Amino acid sequence: MVEDYFEYRHTVGFEETNLVGNVYYVNYLRWQGRCREMFLYQKAPDVLAEVRDDLKLFTLKVDCEFFAEITAFDELSIRMRLSELGQTQLEFTFDYVKVTGGSETLVARGRQRIACMRGPNTDTVPSRVPEALARALEPYVSQGRALAGRAA
Repeated sequence: MVEDYFEYRHTVGFEETNLVGNVYYVNYLRWQGRCREMFLYQKAPDVLAEVRDDLKLFTLKVDCEFFAEITAFDELSIRMRLSELGQTQLEFTFDYVKVTGGSETLVARGRQRIACMRGPNTDTVPSRVPEALARALEPYVSQGRALAGRAA
């Protein structure tokens, strides 16, 4: 089966948990960023070269809704999909799936809106989404599918 998401796998460490032993919420947002970075590294290296030049990918909005707790040494699959592609902005969805012994449980779902900008820091202006990025994202367009019976 061909998947319609980009996957970043992660094992939760003690440093990502709070005093109670569950994952501290800010880590979910970090994992969104890491998933996005690994996508660029693995699937869109030409875009990384543009980022090193003058392309800036500004995060405008980020959110995460939690369904179940996770703890240290839980295995996660963070699954990124493209939910919207505009002229200068993109929106991604992220499913956080706990993967345990062949079963999968959706533990959280997040979103991230990105603006493409170019220019020096004192004069940054909106820029079109690079064609190389749009092409790299084509296989990951959200189909609005639900996981484990949850609404999309």
